Amino acid sequence: MKSPDDRRRSDRARTAILTAAAESVAELGYAKTSIEGIAARAGVGKQTIYRWWSSKGAVVLDALVVEQSAPDADWPDTGDLAADLRLVLRAIAAEFADEANSATLRALMIDMQHDDALSREVMTRILGPQLAATKRRLTAAQAAGQVAQGIDLDIAAELLFGPLYHRWILRTQPFDDAYADVLTDLALRAIAPKG
Repeated sequence: MKSPDDRRRSDRARTAILTAAAESVAELGYAKTSIEGIAARAGVGKQTIYRWWSSKGAVVLDALVVEQSAPDADWPDTGDLAADLRLVLRAIAAEFADEANSATLRALMIDMQHDDALSREVMTRILGPQLAATKRRLTAAQAAGQVAQGIDLDIAAELLFGPLYHRWILRTQPFDDAYADVLTDLALRAIAPKG
């Protein structure tokens, strides 16, 4: 059994590693960030990092999750689905417009294509909670008569975010509030009760 001092030392090392990973990505970019560089910044050995994480992507993902205030937080619910949707989609568009943040997320997406464990972690810790929170908000809106009955709310949640991810991945056009607002209006028309 670990002593309290061992746990504290472990917690300090883990925090130092996550801080070092975030700083390295911010300064060097994802591609130039390495496990060796993270270890040197954190003042730990590479073996300490590999004790907790299997890859650079896993460390960076943890650092991103720590930086997010509440990745599993619920949507705002003012009772006005249009206002709430507009607020959330504008925030996501602003996040995607941040080039430093986008570069890291894009690199993680590339790594996910050949790292099944990282892909599951991203889904479980970032995308999954976002989609679950969206479905909860849509369920409340459906109960309030703002969303048509019988709509598959899982698909409706994908409908809201799919165009943002498409534009982000392809880098077709910039993100701004106007785009988020048009997307909000189109999505609301698609899911609103008919008649």
